[in-house]
Amino acid sequence: MNKEKLTIEQVLSLDLPNIILYAAPIMIGLVALEWFLSYRQKKDFYDKKDTLAATFIGLVNVGMSAAIKVVTFGIILYFYNMVPWSIPHTWWAYVLCFIYIDFWRYWAHRIAHENRFWWATHVTHHNSEKYNWSVSFRLSWTQHIKIIFFVPVALAGFHPVVFFICHQIAVLYQFWIHTEYINKLPAVIEYFFTTPSHHRVHHASNEKYLDKNYGSTFIFWDRIFGTFMPEEERPNYGLTKQVKSYNPITLNFHEWADIVQDVKNSKSLKEAYAMVFSRPSELEQIKAKFREEEKVKV
Repeated sequence: MNKEKLTIEQVLSLDLPNIILYAAPIMIGLVALEWFLSYRQKKDFYDKKDTLAATFIGLVNVGMSAAIKVVTFGIILYFYNMVPWSIPHTWWAYVLCFIYIDFWRYWAHRIAHENRFWWATHVTHHNSEKYNWSVSFRLSWTQHIKIIFFVPVALAGFHPVVFFICHQIAVLYQFWIHTEYINKLPAVIEYFFTTPSHHRVHHASNEKYLDKNYGSTFIFWDRIFGTFMPEEERPNYGLTKQVKSYNPITLNFHEWADIVQDVKNSKSLKEAYAMVFSRPSELEQIKAKFREEEKVKV
Protein backbone atom coordinates (compact mmCIF):
# COMPACT_ATOMS: atom_id res chain seq x y z
CA MET A 1 0.00 0.00 0.00
CA ASN A 2 1.55 3.27 -1.13
CA LYS A 3 0.27 6.81 -0.92
CA GLU A 4 1.33 9.99 -2.62
CA LYS A 5 3.64 11.92 -0.30
CA LEU A 6 2.75 15.52 0.40
CA THR A 7 5.19 18.42 0.35
CA ILE A 8 5.21 21.38 2.71
CA GLU A 9 4.47 23.62 -0.29
CA GLN A 10 1.33 21.62 -1.09
CA VAL A 11 0.03 21.87 2.47
CA LEU A 12 0.79 25.59 2.77
CA SER A 13 -0.84 26.27 -0.60
CA LEU A 14 -4.11 24.97 0.80
CA ASP A 15 -4.31 28.21 2.81
CA LEU A 16 -5.78 26.50 5.88
CA PRO A 17 -8.08 28.77 7.90
CA ASN A 18 -6.62 30.09 11.14
CA ILE A 19 -9.72 29.38 13.19
CA ILE A 20 -8.17 30.69 16.40
CA LEU A 21 -7.27 34.00 14.76
CA TYR A 22 -10.82 34.41 13.46
CA ALA A 23 -12.25 33.56 16.88
CA ALA A 24 -9.91 35.91 18.78
CA PRO A 25 -12.14 39.05 18.50
CA ILE A 26 -15.14 37.08 19.79
CA MET A 27 -13.14 35.70 22.72
CA ILE A 28 -11.76 39.15 23.61
CA GLY A 29 -15.31 40.53 23.46
CA LEU A 30 -16.56 37.80 25.80
CA VAL A 31 -13.70 38.51 28.21
CA ALA A 32 -14.72 42.19 28.24
CA LEU A 33 -18.34 41.20 28.91
CA GLU A 34 -17.42 38.80 31.73
CA TRP A 35 -15.10 41.43 33.23
CA PHE A 36 -17.87 44.06 33.08
CA LEU A 37 -20.42 41.71 34.68
CA SER A 38 -18.06 40.74 37.50
CA TYR A 39 -17.40 44.44 38.15
CA ARG A 40 -21.11 45.31 38.17
CA GLN A 41 -21.92 42.37 40.43
CA LYS A 42 -18.94 43.09 42.69
CA LYS A 43 -17.46 39.62 42.14
CA ASP A 44 -13.72 39.18 42.62
CA PHE A 45 -13.20 37.29 39.35
CA TYR A 46 -10.85 39.74 37.62
CA ASP A 47 -7.65 41.65 38.30
CA LYS A 48 -6.89 44.31 35.69
CA LYS A 49 -3.13 43.80 35.63
CA ASP A 50 -3.54 40.03 35.55
CA THR A 51 -5.94 40.23 32.61
CA LEU A 52 -3.70 42.61 30.65
CA ALA A 53 -0.73 40.28 31.24
CA ALA A 54 -2.79 37.29 30.04
CA THR A 55 -3.92 39.14 26.92
CA PHE A 56 -0.37 40.21 26.07
CA ILE A 57 0.88 36.63 26.56
CA GLY A 58 -1.90 35.35 24.32
CA LEU A 59 -1.24 37.85 21.53
CA VAL A 60 2.47 37.03 21.52
CA ASN A 61 1.55 33.35 21.33
CA VAL A 62 -0.63 33.93 18.27
CA GLY A 63 2.30 35.69 16.61
CA MET A 64 4.70 32.89 17.54
CA SER A 65 2.33 30.24 16.18
CA ALA A 66 2.17 32.09 12.87
CA ALA A 67 5.95 32.55 12.78
CA ILE A 68 6.72 28.86 13.30
CA LYS A 69 3.81 27.53 11.22
CA VAL A 70 6.16 26.06 8.61
CA VAL A 71 8.09 24.20 11.33
CA THR A 72 5.00 22.72 12.99
CA PHE A 73 3.47 21.81 9.63
CA GLY A 74 6.80 20.30 8.60
CA ILE A 75 7.04 18.07 11.68
CA ILE A 76 3.53 16.67 11.26
CA LEU A 77 4.02 16.28 7.51
CA TYR A 78 7.33 14.46 7.96
CA PHE A 79 5.78 11.76 10.14
CA TYR A 80 2.62 11.55 8.01
CA ASN A 81 4.83 10.82 4.97
CA MET A 82 6.82 8.20 6.93
CA VAL A 83 3.98 5.67 6.98
CA PRO A 84 2.54 3.99 3.87
CA TRP A 85 -1.08 4.20 5.03
CA SER A 86 -3.52 7.07 5.29
CA ILE A 87 -7.03 7.62 6.59
CA PRO A 88 -9.41 8.90 3.90
CA HIS A 89 -10.11 12.64 4.06
CA THR A 90 -13.81 12.26 4.95
CA TRP A 91 -16.19 13.73 7.54
CA TRP A 92 -15.77 10.77 9.87
CA ALA A 93 -11.98 11.18 9.74
CA TYR A 94 -12.49 14.51 11.54
CA VAL A 95 -14.50 12.79 14.29
CA LEU A 96 -11.91 10.06 14.79
CA CYS A 97 -9.01 12.52 14.64
CA PHE A 98 -10.62 14.83 17.18
CA ILE A 99 -11.04 11.98 19.67
CA TYR A 100 -7.50 10.69 19.03
CA ILE A 101 -6.01 14.16 19.43
CA ASP A 102 -7.92 14.54 22.67
CA PHE A 103 -6.41 11.29 23.95
CA TRP A 104 -2.92 12.64 23.30
CA ARG A 105 -3.86 16.04 24.72
CA TYR A 106 -4.76 14.24 27.96
CA TRP A 107 -1.33 12.60 28.15
CA ALA A 108 0.57 15.72 27.08
CA HIS A 109 -1.28 17.67 29.75
CA ARG A 110 -0.73 15.04 32.41
CA ILE A 111 2.99 14.77 31.68
CA ALA A 112 3.20 18.58 31.80
CA HIS A 113 2.04 18.38 35.44
CA GLU A 114 4.02 15.32 36.46
CA ASN A 115 7.42 16.15 34.95
CA ARG A 116 9.16 19.42 35.84
CA PHE A 117 10.73 20.01 32.42
CA TRP A 118 7.33 19.88 30.76
CA TRP A 119 5.73 21.74 33.66
CA ALA A 120 7.97 24.68 32.76
CA THR A 121 6.22 24.77 29.35
CA HIS A 122 2.79 24.84 31.01
CA VAL A 123 3.06 26.65 34.36
CA THR A 124 2.20 30.02 32.77
CA HIS A 125 -1.34 28.76 32.31
CA HIS A 126 -1.63 28.13 36.04
CA ASN A 127 0.14 31.07 37.65
CA SER A 128 -2.94 33.31 37.84
CA GLU A 129 -4.81 33.51 41.13
CA LYS A 130 -7.99 34.34 39.21
CA TYR A 131 -10.18 32.10 37.10
CA ASN A 132 -11.91 33.71 34.16
CA TRP A 133 -12.01 33.59 30.37
CA SER A 134 -8.81 35.62 30.04
CA VAL A 135 -6.89 32.78 31.74
CA SER A 136 -7.38 30.73 28.55
CA PHE A 137 -5.01 33.21 26.83
CA ARG A 138 -2.16 32.41 29.25
CA LEU A 139 -0.28 29.81 27.22
CA SER A 140 3.47 29.56 27.67
CA TRP A 141 5.73 30.87 24.94
CA THR A 142 7.69 27.61 25.21
CA GLN A 143 4.64 25.34 24.88
CA HIS A 144 5.17 24.84 21.16
CA ILE A 145 7.74 22.08 21.74
CA LYS A 146 4.83 19.91 22.88
CA ILE A 147 4.09 19.27 19.21
CA ILE A 148 6.09 16.06 19.68
CA PHE A 149 3.23 14.58 21.71
CA PHE A 150 1.03 14.68 18.60
CA VAL A 151 3.38 12.77 16.31
CA PRO A 152 1.28 9.59 16.89
CA VAL A 153 -1.67 11.36 15.26
CA ALA A 154 0.37 11.86 12.09
CA LEU A 155 1.67 8.29 12.26
CA ALA A 156 -1.93 7.04 12.44
CA GLY A 157 -2.39 8.40 8.92
CA PHE A 158 -4.65 11.38 9.51
CA HIS A 159 -4.21 13.95 6.76
CA PRO A 160 -2.32 17.06 7.99
CA VAL A 161 -5.32 19.25 7.09
CA VAL A 162 -7.57 17.10 9.28
CA PHE A 163 -5.00 17.25 12.07
CA PHE A 164 -4.60 21.03 12.08
CA ILE A 165 -8.31 21.79 11.90
CA CYS A 166 -9.14 19.33 14.69
CA HIS A 167 -6.28 20.62 16.81
CA GLN A 168 -7.48 24.22 16.48
CA ILE A 169 -11.02 23.24 17.46
CA ALA A 170 -9.64 21.38 20.48
CA VAL A 171 -7.70 24.49 21.54
CA LEU A 172 -10.79 26.70 21.09
CA TYR A 173 -12.85 24.36 23.28
CA GLN A 174 -10.62 25.34 26.19
CA PHE A 175 -11.86 28.92 26.17
CA TRP A 176 -15.39 28.51 27.55
CA ILE A 177 -14.43 26.21 30.44
CA HIS A 178 -12.36 28.97 32.13
CA THR A 179 -15.17 30.69 34.01
CA GLU A 180 -16.83 30.80 37.41
CA TYR A 181 -20.14 31.93 35.93
CA ILE A 182 -21.13 28.46 34.70
CA ASN A 183 -21.97 26.03 37.47
CA LYS A 184 -22.46 22.29 37.06
CA LEU A 185 -24.22 21.24 33.86
CA PRO A 186 -26.63 18.29 33.32
CA ALA A 187 -25.14 15.01 34.57
CA VAL A 188 -24.73 13.43 31.12
CA ILE A 189 -22.60 16.39 29.96
CA GLU A 190 -20.57 16.40 33.18
CA TYR A 191 -19.90 12.68 32.77
CA PHE A 192 -18.45 12.79 29.25
CA PHE A 193 -17.18 16.32 28.65
CA THR A 194 -14.74 18.61 30.40
CA THR A 195 -16.82 21.42 31.90
CA PRO A 196 -16.03 24.60 33.85
CA SER A 197 -16.66 22.67 37.07
CA HIS A 198 -14.09 20.02 36.16
CA HIS A 199 -11.54 22.55 34.98
CA ARG A 200 -11.89 24.75 38.08
CA VAL A 201 -10.68 21.71 40.02
CA HIS A 202 -7.74 21.39 37.65
CA HIS A 203 -6.68 25.01 38.24
CA ALA A 204 -6.97 24.74 42.03
CA SER A 205 -4.06 24.91 44.43
CA ASN A 206 -5.98 23.00 47.14
CA GLU A 207 -4.06 19.85 48.03
CA LYS A 208 -7.03 17.55 47.38
CA TYR A 209 -7.42 18.97 43.87
CA LEU A 210 -3.78 18.85 42.76
CA ASP A 211 -2.98 16.89 39.57
CA LYS A 212 -6.59 16.14 38.70
CA ASN A 213 -8.87 16.51 35.67
CA TYR A 214 -6.40 16.67 32.80
CA GLY A 215 -9.06 16.10 30.14
CA SER A 216 -9.10 18.62 27.31
CA THR A 217 -12.50 18.12 25.66
CA PHE A 218 -13.46 14.77 27.17
CA ILE A 219 -13.34 14.11 30.91
CA PHE A 220 -13.80 10.36 30.50
CA TRP A 221 -10.02 9.98 30.03
CA ASP A 222 -9.63 11.04 33.68
CA ARG A 223 -12.30 8.57 34.73
CA ILE A 224 -10.52 5.80 32.83
CA PHE A 225 -6.99 6.62 34.05
CA GLY A 226 -7.84 7.47 37.68
CA THR A 227 -7.24 11.23 37.73
CA PHE A 228 -10.84 12.43 38.04
CA MET A 229 -11.97 14.62 40.93
CA PRO A 230 -15.42 16.26 41.20
CA GLU A 231 -15.71 19.87 42.33
CA GLU A 232 -16.70 20.14 45.98
CA GLU A 233 -15.66 23.29 47.88
CA ARG A 234 -14.75 26.36 45.81
CA PRO A 235 -11.11 26.11 44.70
CA ASN A 236 -8.26 28.47 45.50
CA TYR A 237 -6.52 29.23 42.23
CA GLY A 238 -2.90 29.54 41.18
CA LEU A 239 0.21 27.69 42.30
CA THR A 240 1.05 26.19 45.67
CA LYS A 241 3.78 28.84 45.76
CA GLN A 242 2.38 31.94 44.05
CA VAL A 243 4.55 33.97 41.68
CA LYS A 244 3.15 37.41 42.65
CA SER A 245 4.09 39.08 39.37
CA TYR A 246 2.32 40.60 36.37
CA ASN A 247 5.47 40.69 34.23
CA PRO A 248 4.88 38.47 31.15
CA ILE A 249 8.59 37.56 31.03
CA THR A 250 8.49 36.39 34.64
CA LEU A 251 5.20 34.56 34.12
CA ASN A 252 6.66 32.65 31.17
CA PHE A 253 10.15 31.89 32.43
CA HIS A 254 10.15 31.78 36.25
CA GLU A 255 10.10 27.98 36.32
CA TRP A 256 12.87 27.72 33.74
CA ALA A 257 14.96 30.12 35.85
CA ASP A 258 14.30 28.02 38.97
CA ILE A 259 15.34 24.86 37.12
CA VAL A 260 18.62 26.44 36.02
CA GLN A 261 19.33 27.61 39.58
CA ASP A 262 18.54 24.20 41.06
CA VAL A 263 20.81 22.47 38.54
CA LYS A 264 23.62 24.92 39.38
CA ASN A 265 23.20 24.10 43.09
CA SER A 266 23.19 20.35 42.50
CA LYS A 267 26.05 18.31 43.92
CA SER A 268 25.79 15.41 41.47
CA LEU A 269 24.46 14.46 38.06
CA LYS A 270 21.76 12.40 39.78
CA GLU A 271 20.57 15.44 41.70
CA ALA A 272 20.75 17.67 38.61
CA TYR A 273 18.64 15.15 36.68
CA ALA A 274 16.10 15.06 39.51
CA MET A 275 15.89 18.86 39.54
CA VAL A 276 14.91 18.84 35.87
CA PHE A 277 12.65 15.81 35.56
CA SER A 278 11.07 15.18 38.98
CA ARG A 279 7.37 15.56 39.69
CA PRO A 280 6.84 19.24 40.64
CA SER A 281 4.54 18.40 43.56
CA GLU A 282 7.30 16.21 45.08
CA LEU A 283 10.21 18.58 44.43
CA GLU A 284 10.60 19.89 47.99
CA GLN A 285 10.70 16.36 49.42
CA ILE A 286 13.28 15.37 46.81
CA LYS A 287 15.43 18.41 47.64
CA ALA A 288 15.21 17.55 51.35
CA LYS A 289 16.26 13.98 50.59
CA PHE A 290 19.40 15.15 48.73
CA ARG A 291 20.26 17.56 51.57
CA GLU A 292 20.02 14.70 54.06
CA GLU A 293 22.27 12.54 51.88
CA GLU A 294 24.85 15.36 51.78
CA LYS A 295 24.81 15.60 55.58
CA VAL A 296 25.44 11.85 55.87
CA LYS A 297 28.42 12.11 53.49
CA VAL A 298 29.93 14.89 55.59
